[in-house]
Amino acid sequence: MKNLPRLKIAHLPTPVEELPRLSAHLGGPRLLVKRDDQTGLALGGNKTRKLEFLLAEAQAQGAEMVFTTGAPQSNHCRQTAAAAARVGLACTLVLAGERPDELSANFLLDTLLGAQIIWTQKALRDQTLQIAFEQAQSDGRKPYLVPYGGSSSTGAAAYAFALQELLEQGISPDWIVFASSSGGTQAGLVAGAHVLGFEGRVLGISVDEPEAALKAQVAALTSETVSRLGVPTHFEPSQILVNTNYIGAGYGMAGPLEVEAMQLFAKNEGVLVDPVYTGRAAAGLIDLIRKGFFSPDESVLFWHTGGTPALFASKYRDLIQNA
Repeated sequence: MKNLPRLKIAHLPTPVEELPRLSAHLGGPRLLVKRDDQTGLALGGNKTRKLEFLLAEAQAQGAEMVFTTGAPQSNHCRQTAAAAARVGLACTLVLAGERPDELSANFLLDTLLGAQIIWTQKALRDQTLQIAFEQAQSDGRKPYLVPYGGSSSTGAAAYAFALQELLEQGISPDWIVFASSSGGTQAGLVAGAHVLGFEGRVLGISVDEPEAALKAQVAALTSETVSRLGVPTHFEPSQILVNTNYIGAGYGMAGPLEVEAMQLFAKNEGVLVDPVYTGRAAAGLIDLIRKGFFSPDESVLFWHTGGTPALFASKYRDLIQNA
């Protein structure tokens, strides 16, 4: 793969662990987990990998501040604020939704990390972000726009290199399963699989996006990413594997499936998954195992993308207390 400018921020390689007790409990295939919740930056997560490339690009452009957007409990925003602090850039976060009544979880960390926060309605998220970005330009500042979820070809490329890291650890599973939302992680893994000749299947469990939209988004971003990596190839939505059966009540609305997944991972393996992303993907993984989707002789790697601070968000307190 073509090398891209990159900062050293994440704690890499992240470990791969067996999940024998969970596998035995479910009567399923060999289960492993790739611990990208342990990337090290402000409680870790998958966005840290992307920010190594995104902030390298920002520095190459002479940026002095970064802008990005997400939900009030966004893991992406928390890690962007932390990465910006690490390299000495100012950070502005446009958070779309209702301001929490109290400081907790990611919102608390955003504040602690020194980010300036702008609140807006979800429908006005992109517009508000663009206005703030352009105002900084008008003021003579040098801003850099980190895309939603870090999901540009620059950010997605991080997960092509992450797949290379996995293979260099001697792990080549039959399936890789993970949470997919803005599409960057999945696009990077699919791009990496193409470039590196990985023959396992890459399955994204949708957190919030409908099937057609997510497949189209990932296919387009994968095409851009492999081009950045020096292997131009066009991907069609039909080449992208997603499962949208576990969206439930929608983004951030955890229910019985997520609660059970959180319990099973915690009580069987001491691994924490969050109510929004990894909990939803883990719930999908568990249900697919129970339905016999995977063959008993296959190995399935759950790519843990982080999100642990959401466990401490006030909106999920009753959910966890009553579990």
